[in-house]
Amino acid sequence: MRAPRRRHRTSGGSDRGAFCPRDICDGSGYVLDEDTGAAVPCDCREERVRRRRVRALTSSIPRRYRDVGLERFPIKDFPQTVLRPLRKYVRELDENLASGRGLWLGGDLGTGKTSAAALIAKEASVRGHTAAFHTAPELLSRIRGTFNENSEHTYLELLDQLRSVDLLVIDDMGTQQTKPWVLEQLYVIVNDRYLEERAIVMTTNLSEPELSQQITPRVTSRLLEICREPVTFSGPDYRRLEVLGDSGGEVDAAPALQLAELTSN
Repeated sequence: MRAPRRRHRTSGGSDRGAFCPRDICDGSGYVLDEDTGAAVPCDCREERVRRRRVRALTSSIPRRYRDVGLERFPIKDFPQTVLRPLRKYVRELDENLASGRGLWLGGDLGTGKTSAAALIAKEASVRGHTAAFHTAPELLSRIRGTFNENSEHTYLELLDQLRSVDLLVIDDMGTQQTKPWVLEQLYVIVNDRYLEERAIVMTTNLSEPELSQQITPRVTSRLLEICREPVTFSGPDYRRLEVLGDSGGEVDAAPALQLAELTSN
């Protein structure tokens, strides 16, 4: 039987701003069979269905971080030891997400880890990838909520969404409780993405040994394989610099001088 000929759908109806990643349809997810005139699914349809399934999970970047950029404070003031690998990861973002490679952002409080993670999530969304941004405690609370009678999603549905999203950002890993149930859920989330080769960008204030003690070595081991060598943030507390700068207060000269020396290299 002769396969039907197809052409690009030109009758409209596509989502505003949508496009076909395979360059077959007009972004609607359908093409017309030239022989019958009937609309048939495009090859990109399956991917569109998957993206709609994870859309409920995909959370917007917190308001405070929606305007992050490589040329804006605090990211523009990061030391080169941080800025260089961050720029590289963003530059190669499509390849990183395709291969399931993430990024481990560790270091002191207030040094810009969340800003860097938000930048990556923002860039992923701009490029058409699905990205979910959660703090570790909030994500676990969301999982716990699936056991309520009026929950929008079942436990298994939420886990499937967490497994499917292109990029999962987990902020403040290690600040959640360490009860057995919590640790088991963390393992399930990380292990599922590890097996499916899906990227995780994680921030933590804990060192690798400290985090391993907090969330168990089996979780930390998988995070290391997904994210590779941690990018370590150090220097002044940018939140403190911003607050004191806005209020006209004096900033301790020592961290300010350290920042100037780092960013001048």
